[in-house]
Amino acid sequence: MTAPRNSKAMIVAGGMSGTSADGVDVALCHIGPGSRAGDPPRVRLIGHLGMAYPKAVRAAVLQVMEGEALPAAKLSRMNWRLGGIYADCVEKAAAKFGVKIGLVGCHGQTVHHEATGVRYLGAAVRSTWQLGEAAAIAERLRCPVVSDFRPADLAAGGQGAPLVPMLDWCIFRDLKRFRVLLNLGGIANLTWLPAGCGLDEVKAFDTGPGNMVIDACMQRLYGRAFDRGGEVAAKGRVLDAVLRKMERTKYFSDLPPKSCGREEFGVGFAERFLKVCNGAAKEDAIATATALTAESVGSALERFCRPVGAGPVEMFVGGGGARNATLMRMLGDRLAGYGVRVAALEKAGMPAQAKEGVAFALLAWLTWNGLAGNVPAATGAKRAVVLGKVSYG
Repeated sequence: MTAPRNSKAMIVAGGMSGTSADGVDVALCHIGPGSRAGDPPRVRLIGHLGMAYPKAVRAAVLQVMEGEALPAAKLSRMNWRLGGIYADCVEKAAAKFGVKIGLVGCHGQTVHHEATGVRYLGAAVRSTWQLGEAAAIAERLRCPVVSDFRPADLAAGGQGAPLVPMLDWCIFRDLKRFRVLLNLGGIANLTWLPAGCGLDEVKAFDTGPGNMVIDACMQRLYGRAFDRGGEVAAKGRVLDAVLRKMERTKYFSDLPPKSCGREEFGVGFAERFLKVCNGAAKEDAIATATALTAESVGSALERFCRPVGAGPVEMFVGGGGARNATLMRMLGDRLAGYGVRVAALEKAGMPAQAKEGVAFALLAWLTWNGLAGNVPAATGAKRAVVLGKVSYG
């Protein structure tokens, strides 16, 4: 990857809202070209800020993500409301760290992602949709905004996800060690980085549910948004028969590249899961939902990534699930026999809350400099493409 000669270092804000739809994370970064031709860009985190969605906003977003039909007028209003929220968060981050932002990368809020073709109006249609009006951010910050990163990869035959592997390759690859970067958001996704790998050797895909099923079950059984620290799961026992049955879900055995969301593992899946639990103790259902995440991650690594004789592997875990001590313990137990050492992302020098914001700051900088941001080996795209759409402030 070689940046154009006229590329320069900039302060870039990256904003991300994940499948949990709980708020916005903004990372402020200093990004510039590598020291030598062919080196990846240099990325330095200045600081990060998280801002929760107002309760009514989160509820409305989740309604759309779960497939509830809304009039076009309400979807339009939501798009602009979210743009205002992103602008607020970027503005507050800039003020907190005393920097002037030259470029913003805004992923937006994914409300629909369908990477496999579905028959619609006489044709097979693949689609993805992120809300958050970039023009509102560009006008407020008076700087360019790169947004809507997924469609270019989808149009090139890819899944439109995952897009974070470019950052993983630039920052976390090691010449001697095999590494896995795991994000436990609503959906779990991993990036597999063989020692000294090139971009064409990176593997990355969504493994299945991260916190999504656990959270839905907590809401249904306990009226609580999530299992804080994994305390409920720690009191339960894993229902092995239920776990084995849910492991047969087709997505888990599908070959990468692949991506998923609430369409596969939202409220409908959680309701089926609880039905299979068949009146078991509530804490046992939560323990089993937690084990399903750990097992699906372990199985994915086992099936699709780990080469024979790779030696010790370092796994760095970010996302909200990294704060679930029971889930982290289950992951460690599941992978210990394969020489995988599990640690929080902070051990690799990156605050977990900042990582995806940093990724979209990097992707925005690449786009601004005319450089491709997708990793075809991860998304399945036919070629590397420049991602996103630019709104000028």
